Formats: sequence, C-alpha cells, structure tokens
Amino acid sequence: MLINAELLLQYQRCKRRPFLDIHGDKSQRDAPNELLRKLQQDKIAHQLSALAQMTYHQPDYSYGNWEKAEKATLELMQRGVEYIYKGVLLANYSEADTLLSRPDLLVKQPGQSHFGDWLYVPASIELGKRPKQEYQVVAAFHAQVLATVQGVAPETALLILRTKNTNYAVDLCKWTPRMQQILEEFIQVLESPNPPEVFISRQKCNFCHWYSECYAIAQSEKHLSLLPGVTPLRYTQLQALDITTLESLANTSPSSLENLLGFDSEVAPKLVVQAQSALEKRPLILPYPLPTEDITFTAPIELYFDIEAQPDLDLDYLLGVLVVNRQVNTEQFYSFLADKPEDEELVWQQFLDLVWQYPEAPIYHFCVYEFDTVKRLAKLYGTPHSLVRPVLNRFVDVYEQLTQSVALPVESYALKAIARWIGFEWRDKEASGAKCIYWYDQWLETGDRTLLEIIQRYNEDDCRATHKVKDWLVNFFQDEDEYDLRLA
Repeated sequence: MLINAELLLQYQRCKRRPFLDIHGDKSQRDAPNELLRKLQQDKIAHQLSALAQMTYHQPDYSYGNWEKAEKATLELMQRGVEYIYKGVLLANYSEADTLLSRPDLLVKQPGQSHFGDWLYVPASIELGKRPKQEYQVVAAFHAQVLATVQGVAPETALLILRTKNTNYAVDLCKWTPRMQQILEEFIQVLESPNPPEVFISRQKCNFCHWYSECYAIAQSEKHLSLLPGVTPLRYTQLQALDITTLESLANTSPSSLENLLGFDSEVAPKLVVQAQSALEKRPLILPYPLPTEDITFTAPIELYFDIEAQPDLDLDYLLGVLVVNRQVNTEQFYSFLADKPEDEELVWQQFLDLVWQYPEAPIYHFCVYEFDTVKRLAKLYGTPHSLVRPVLNRFVDVYEQLTQSVALPVESYALKAIARWIGFEWRDKEASGAKCIYWYDQWLETGDRTLLEIIQRYNEDDCRATHKVKDWLVNFFQDEDEYDLRLA
C-alpha cells in the first residue's frame, strides 16, 4: 500500500477519514464547499508567495507516475540545485507498504550525502500561523523518507508558516519517534476490516467530505460525541467506565467522574445534566448556575450586536446592531458595512456613534468575539478610553449566560443550533459565518453587490437570533421562578 503525508495528516485529525479515503465508497462523499475551495486557493497563493523569493526547479512528471517522478527528482538532487518544488521520494517501509513523500520543497544545505558535498532538508509551506503537531509529524515523515534516499538523515525540517513566511525548524529528535508511532498505528487501522468508530467533532468534521455519512451513523447510534462537552479525551475516559450511551451517562454520579482526566468538579455534573437534558428532550437548570440578573433584566431599549469578519485580511467589515425599543415596540437594524477594507475605521466610528445614542442600553452579543473586537478596534484606531470602557461595561454575553445556567437538548451551543431549537430560522438557509468569509472575498474580486446583500441579511438574522435566544432565556427563568413560588 502507498502511504503518503496527506493520509498521515488526516489520520491525526480523524482516524476514520483516511480509512474511508482508501476503502470507502467515493460516491458517498460530500461535494467540496465554498470555504474549503477558498482554503485550497489560499494555500496555493501562500505557496506562490513563498516561492516568489527563490529560484527553484520542479521535476517533470504526470500525477500518479511516481517512479518517473522520483527519477526526475533524483536527477535534480544529483545536480545539486538549490530548491526543488514538489519533488517525489519513495521508500520501502515493509513488504506491503511504500512511503511516498512529496515535500513542498527540498532545500539544499552543506553536508555529506549520496549526492556529494551537500544534502537536502524538507520544507512544508503551511497555511497555519503556528507549528501545529500535525505539521511537525508530517515534516518528520518527509525527513525519514529523505534520509533513506540521500543516505543521511537531515538534522531538521522546515515549516514555512503564514506569519510573514516565517521558517520554523522542526526538532526531528523529538518528532521522529512520535511520527513512527503514529505511522504504525495508522497502518494497523488501514489493515483492519472495519473503519474506526465514528466521532463527530464539528470543528474538524465540517470540512470533511465524509461528514454526512459519519453524521448519519452517529445520529442512528445516538453517539455520545453528539453531546456538547464530550471531547475525544473525555469520551475515552467514559469508555473505560463502560459509559457509552446517553442513558448510562445520565444515570452516572458526577462524583465518579470528577477525578478523571479531562473532568473536574464543574465539568462532571454539567455533563451529566447535559445527558439528562438530551434524554428527556427538555431544558434543565445546571448545578450552580450563574446569577442571571444581567440576562433576565428587560431594559426599555436593548441593543443586539453581531460582527462579520475576514480573518485573512484581519478585517471586521460589518458591524450590525439591532435596536429593540420596548417602550414603543419597534425594532430597527443598522448595518455598518465596509465596502472595501480601508473603510473599517469608518464603520467603527458609525458603530460608536449609534451605541452612544443609547447610553443606558445593554448590548447583547453571542460569544466573546464582539467584546474582543471592540477592544481591538479601539486600540487600532486610537479611540479614547472614555468612549470605549462605558460601552464595554454594557456588554452582556448571551452565550456565557446560557451555557453556564441551562442545559439544552441540542447537539451544539452554536447560535444556529440554539435559535433553531427555539424555532427561529435564517432567511438564507445555506448562509453561515464561513460562507460569509467566502462571499466577501468574492465581492472584493467581482464587485457583485448581491453578495454583500446576502451577508447583510445573514448578519441581521444573527442579531435577531441573539434577541430570540435572550428572550427565551428570560422567559425560561421567569417560568421557573413562578413554578418555585407555586411550590413554596
């Protein structure tokens, strides 16, 4: 079997995916989404940016003809060229398995090898901004194959990261043993008759072309990974106690979990109540809920705030605010949009002008991003402390208040999952924060204003969804308080 670095990379993210990539029915794969295509385009652009600073050679071969590709690569190495882009190296690992290495670059350095008074080190051009473990393991994989080919192990491998094309030196003494361990595990998985167990981790799974198939299996099994708070580490701990169903977790004493790895005296009871909520299909108050004065207080005027950002450009291009005036029963949405990146300062000022029109109104948002972004923009544009601190003091994080007070029968505490459980729907069914990143990028390329209009609708719906979730939480606690009074 041919084992390449991409398979090893994916195995570190999900043990199931590479098995399906090799043995699965490819007709069952999901179509690539827009954001995945954008990430692929961004990686190509990052590679081209890094390559623009060097003179490199590329072996001539057609994809899949690996023996010819390796021969062409070895000819370049024997010539001693400085940089080789997309070279191909092969190494026998066992009677049944061959390692295929295609490092982004082979970089010539002084030393002794089969080729003469020089050797090569592998370099990977990665889209990430930090040297993740998965990158370093893959770098060690390239280095091992390269050592077999050139007769000497490189002392290091390089990662060219997105942060100003930074070169990061991988400690091969540390990462080669770890890579070999992962490689052995991976080969055992590939030789198994059945794929590894499903585990849904949305942040990692959403971009995978096997997501729909795996999610359907998880739903049919009522897999614990669909329960918020069940991480891979915690699931392993639960499995060791034979706790693998909602029923078993719901009936577990929290004290039996508190000392497990990944648990503590706060996580354990919260996870048990989460299982009870899912099992009973109703919301339950968590043990030791947060004081809810901020969230259950209904103000005469309330502001609901949501941001759309373009991470690639470090740009917050849309600041949306829904003004809810309960005194006159009106709702007005304001969309402060930067048509071009240099307009960010303008929309920031427009936002400040609006929120200062309502100096007593609480500003509700969902998750910490809005709070952190206001601090970032204030610092970036030199806004006086006296104009920013009173605004930040009015911020109320609906997500924090809800997740620290109530367990809901949902698979995720993302705004969409909670609001849809309540009964709220977005006007554009396929819209998402990830797609907005893609759409704004397309707007900058094409000037198609309908893309901005979709983003604005989505942003407004996010604000309205936050409003609905906040109102639901107010009503829930009011109903609970009335119930307690009736019992008293």
